[in-house]
Amino acid sequence: MLAILLGALLHATWNALLRSATDKLLDSVFVIGVAGFLAGSLLPFMPFPAAASWPYLMGSVLIHLAYFTFVALAYRDAELSFAYPIMRGTAPALSAIGAALLLNESPALLGWLGVLLISFGVFVLSFDSWRSGSLSRSSLLFAFSNAGVIVMYTLVDGQGVRLSNHAISYIGWMFFLISIVIVLASLVLHRGMVVRFLRPSLAKSAVGGACVLGSYGIALWAMTRAPIALVAGLRETSVIFAMLIAAYFLGERITRLRLLSVLMVTAGAIAIKIS
Repeated sequence: MLAILLGALLHATWNALLRSATDKLLDSVFVIGVAGFLAGSLLPFMPFPAAASWPYLMGSVLIHLAYFTFVALAYRDAELSFAYPIMRGTAPALSAIGAALLLNESPALLGWLGVLLISFGVFVLSFDSWRSGSLSRSSLLFAFSNAGVIVMYTLVDGQGVRLSNHAISYIGWMFFLISIVIVLASLVLHRGMVVRFLRPSLAKSAVGGACVLGSYGIALWAMTRAPIALVAGLRETSVIFAMLIAAYFLGERITRLRLLSVLMVTAGAIAIKIS
């Protein structure tokens, strides 16, 4: 349980680091570059993922490119305590609704209760931001879009990891390949900006990259020791960690309505995961 909570904290931490950056897109490049470097240094000591998993691995790389781009864009005009709960919290609700509509797999009563809690929590969160004048429609759109992307990579990686015969190797190759694509594209398109921003951002990027890789690694390790539903549910506490970081380190004002909405989104996501 402590390991899962640590993983949730690491996930919230790298999002907070990205939110505090002056250039979110460039900092996301540096963070993924460090994560890819760390993952690549471990690959020689791991078995190669099974051939059957590679189509899913390549699909995951493309989906994660969209994920990290949407994360950076969502934080351009939105606070961490607004965008993070929407991105992380609504993904389980979208998964449950999608499974019911497309696969005829209706969740249990607890799962539907979770969907309602998340939906109402997001409504309250949006209302609170609108009331304070900080609501950004573009950030709301990017956050909701990223929730859908999270559903996509969860489904793809869930199948790919099973076929890989080695989950850690699969995740390592995923981060390594993502970092190569993102870093090379950035050097080609914005080489001058990358070089100029690299040195002052290097220390923060190193911490962020380690947090990205650590949060995924801990989650995978935990799933080999505890029920997957329990691990997935506890990981949603990252929304609470993000709110605390936003309040105490980023100076964001957490109103009573925002606190209520974040707690509702967290409770709803946990309810869906354990239902």
